[in-house]
Amino acid sequence: MLEVRNIQKSFGGQPVLRGVDLRVEKGRVVAILGPSGSGKTTLLRCVNFLETADGGTLRFGSERFELARMKKADILRLRRRTAFVFQGYNLFLNRTALENVTEGLIVARKMPRAEAEAAGLRALEKVGLADRRDAYPSQLSGGQQQRVAIARAVAASPEIIYFDEPTSALDPELTGEVLSVMRSLAEDGQTLLVVTHEMGFARTVADRVVFMEQGQVVEEGSAETMFTDPVQARTRAFLALEKEQNP
Repeated sequence: MLEVRNIQKSFGGQPVLRGVDLRVEKGRVVAILGPSGSGKTTLLRCVNFLETADGGTLRFGSERFELARMKKADILRLRRRTAFVFQGYNLFLNRTALENVTEGLIVARKMPRAEAEAAGLRALEKVGLADRRDAYPSQLSGGQQQRVAIARAVAASPEIIYFDEPTSALDPELTGEVLSVMRSLAEDGQTLLVVTHEMGFARTVADRVVFMEQGQVVEEGSAETMFTDPVQARTRAFLALEKEQNP
């Protein structure tokens, strides 16, 4: 479904992505791991055009694009086939949960309101928040707000959902409810590309795991292989440290 080759990105002359290759197959879950500053989030933002890559190619389905020369029309068209869940919830504080889910459908996709509300309610039900449809963000916990953000992504029926550290802003006791929703999406066959520090999720839900450091892919493989028998010493050291800090 998604393949990027030799993606490069620098900020102020400092390389952040140094020729990264990545492939995500339809219906699969790919988790990207790595220390802070390794380029994980920048990679995710470049493949969804929130940042403009300096070089590299992207293949989405049967179409191929030069990332440094993307046309605005192509960007908008591809974004309609994807969804992005941010670290923060990015909800409108003056909109209810249902309104937050339907806003993009009505405004950006020109979906009739009744159709958008039906899709929004289905999405809220999927994340376990149908009963909070009329609640405002200030009336929801952090975990519930992130679940509304996931519902907003799901309602658009994307071919792939990008997750950028979706639990990083949550207290530990709220993390589980968000990961549970993501597991449910994976079980339903939704394609997911997830930047995460949640080792348990990566090990039990991801089909493939990618380990990045200093803007490069150090190692990738099946979740089972990566967690039980990684090849690279740097991968082993990172996973050992994560296990020590989060037993």
